[in-house]
Amino acid sequence: MNFCSQCGAPTHLIIPSDDHIQRQVCTQCDTIFYQNPKIIVCSIPMYDNKILLCRRGIEPRFGFWTLPGGFMENGETCEQAALRESEEEAKIDITIDKIASIICIPNFDQVHIFYLAKLLEPKWETTVESTEIKLFDIDDIPWDDLAFRTVKQCLQHIERHQDNLGKMPLLDSSISS
Repeated sequence: MNFCSQCGAPTHLIIPSDDHIQRQVCTQCDTIFYQNPKIIVCSIPMYDNKILLCRRGIEPRFGFWTLPGGFMENGETCEQAALRESEEEAKIDITIDKIASIICIPNFDQVHIFYLAKLLEPKWETTVESTEIKLFDIDDIPWDDLAFRTVKQCLQHIERHQDNLGKMPLLDSSISS
């Protein structure tokens, strides 16, 4: 950031008083600009004990498998973001069950939230974002072809607790580099 979005004056990088992190601050009106982590919200759509995965049709990780998900928008809840992303990426109708995992990635300034979800019908459509969509038994998940480490970590958590997902504990972890 070079210029203040409030008054147009230049900004500089300083540690504001009563703070401990360098931030962009306006040289004219003293507005402080905070940068916060991005929130990525995903669903884990399940139908008949199978998990729906999407083959990515966009970068990053084009052609790899992932769960429906993406960046949360302003003005929506995490659950609303999971529902919207599931519709956008796979044209699926789901109901949210519960949070399965929260994974922080400080090196990329991201927080990934995964919701267990019920796929209401085994119907879906490919989209620009998902060129192939398929239900997988947990034993048949293409582990080496998953797009993201957080997706793999979450699915491994599901695998460990597959016999009692209703009492599955929340996975709360971090991934570095």
